[in-house]
Amino acid sequence: MAIYFMDGKFTNKDEIKISIEDRGYYFGDGVYEVVKVYSGKFFTEEEHINRLFESAKKIKMTMPYTKEQISSIIKELIVQNKLIEGHVYLQVTRGSATRQHHFPTPSVQPVVTAYTVEATRPILDMEKGVSVKSVEDVRWLRCDIKSLNLLGSVLAKEEAKDAGYAEALLHRDGIVTEGSSTNMFGVKDGVVYTHPVSNLILEGITRQVVLTLCGQLGIPVKEQAFMLAEAYEMDEFFYTSTTAEVMPITKIDDQLIGSGKRGRYTEKLQQAFTAQIPRLGSGING
Repeated sequence: MAIYFMDGKFTNKDEIKISIEDRGYYFGDGVYEVVKVYSGKFFTEEEHINRLFESAKKIKMTMPYTKEQISSIIKELIVQNKLIEGHVYLQVTRGSATRQHHFPTPSVQPVVTAYTVEATRPILDMEKGVSVKSVEDVRWLRCDIKSLNLLGSVLAKEEAKDAGYAEALLHRDGIVTEGSSTNMFGVKDGVVYTHPVSNLILEGITRQVVLTLCGQLGIPVKEQAFMLAEAYEMDEFFYTSTTAEVMPITKIDDQLIGSGKRGRYTEKLQQAFTAQIPRLGSGING
């Protein structure tokens, strides 16, 4: 039976009780993180935990545990669930209080929940590539916060899914921002382009890893906005996330990107990424 964590206790799912007055339920008033696990080991744990605390700070919520305690909770979940490959989902809401829009006065205890998910790497998609659908980005203007307010992203992802696409490529007034749950990258003439860090995108942890790898591989990077029309003309395109790693995009809407296959820079970054993770055995085929 899977073991979950809630408010200081490791327990099974059936024993977890969430109050109907939890502000996460009412308002999406909380933050979350997804930490990848390979071979029973964390990947970029420190970066994820730091971002969790930054998100909490941005919504003026005091974390009920230290970074070290959060790390211990995640480690214990991995051990108790014998997780080899997958991820840990961790969520913190402001707590349970009578429904009112302003913060509870006096403040209440935040609610922390966490659990593990078994998931293998999407190797086939990473080799063949996927298609994405352009969708107008109508989300709120604090996309830099990894909050529970995800309805805008959910609707964009559903629009893409209904049309048979793997992901939504979001754009504001024609300017590409990010995906519904990913960061977007284009490659043109050997240069990697991606939207600069701002309130309009989430600074993805895998995004950070890829930009570091670009530096190590000598691949030029320009963190600058580009138009959807320019995205169609890229030689290569890919997106990144904790669960998708480095995912080639072979088609945007009805437009093939480059040759319609995984590009060589994308493949180089996949191979370099694979070399970073604590895993024995399989990798990306060249």
